[in-house]
Amino acid sequence: MLAYTYLERGRFALMEKPEPQILEAQDAIVRVTLASICASDLHIRHGDVPQAMPGITVGHEMVGVVEAIGPDVTAVRVGDRVTVNVETFCGECFFCRKGYVNNCVHPLGGWALGCRIDGGQAPFVRVPLANQGLSRIPAGVSDAQALFVGDILATGYWAARISQIGPEDTVLILGAGPAGLCTLACALLHRPVRAIVCEKDAGRRAFAARMFPQALMCAPENVEAFVRENSAHGGADVVLEVAGAQDSFQLAWKCARPNATVTVVALYDQPQILPLPEMYGKNLTFKTGGVDGCDCDAILREIAAGRLDTTPLITHTYPLREIDAAYDLFANRRDGAMKVAIVP
Repeated sequence: MLAYTYLERGRFALMEKPEPQILEAQDAIVRVTLASICASDLHIRHGDVPQAMPGITVGHEMVGVVEAIGPDVTAVRVGDRVTVNVETFCGECFFCRKGYVNNCVHPLGGWALGCRIDGGQAPFVRVPLANQGLSRIPAGVSDAQALFVGDILATGYWAARISQIGPEDTVLILGAGPAGLCTLACALLHRPVRAIVCEKDAGRRAFAARMFPQALMCAPENVEAFVRENSAHGGADVVLEVAGAQDSFQLAWKCARPNATVTVVALYDQPQILPLPEMYGKNLTFKTGGVDGCDCDAILREIAAGRLDTTPLITHTYPLREIDAAYDLFANRRDGAMKVAIVP
């Protein structure tokens, strides 16, 4: 089969590989029906993910059909349409029992697919620990609707959940890329009184405004004043930092009201400074970390009920044989690209 493969820093290529086989009792083989390119794939290509293994098939955003299962797989059956979780977790260790599945102690715990083991930018993928890593797609939910459930929607849902958004809150989202918009979509499930999106790119602000007309839009240069004008207590009650830009962490705490929650979703490539003397007296609560991707079934229920729809994020679709062109489009944000779907 053709598989998009990480060869070395700066180089991916389509290669012929054998189809994956069941290796462990909790494995499942999934025929990939739709995949997507993630910014994390670009980080691998740039050499910024030290744990990524040369020779692996990349890709961790995918949906498909179960083709085979190991003897200990009970959560899904052959023929089920499924989402694939970006994280691998055992469901049994201390961290998994607490819901902190990002820190699962299993050897494959955390981000394995498309990083440490073969991922899903290919016709087939082996999913280890499939009882936790696969979720059945409800009848009536399309592949496109379910495509982001295992990764960026799981991230947005987790971030909104740990931020404890209430109905009287003003929520500020920093960043209107795909992850930021998924975070906004999930924050709106909590029915805050107001949602504000800060994004430096005018095209992405316009895209976000079309997708979420109920949210207010602003640019970074005036976000502090804009948030003060559009909140009840001098700042946002909850700030979700999804941009990961040079100054976005500083904007996050500056735009928060006293005793607010600042949830850092973004992954930075440089250390961030926590200027405690400057923020003394604001009594902020910071929450950070990698997604605990254990909410996929709940996300699928929201999609099935019509309360969550991220299909507008899919702006382009390419066949697997043209994936080099798809990466070029996505990496350079050409033609208004937000998310690029890949059909194996």
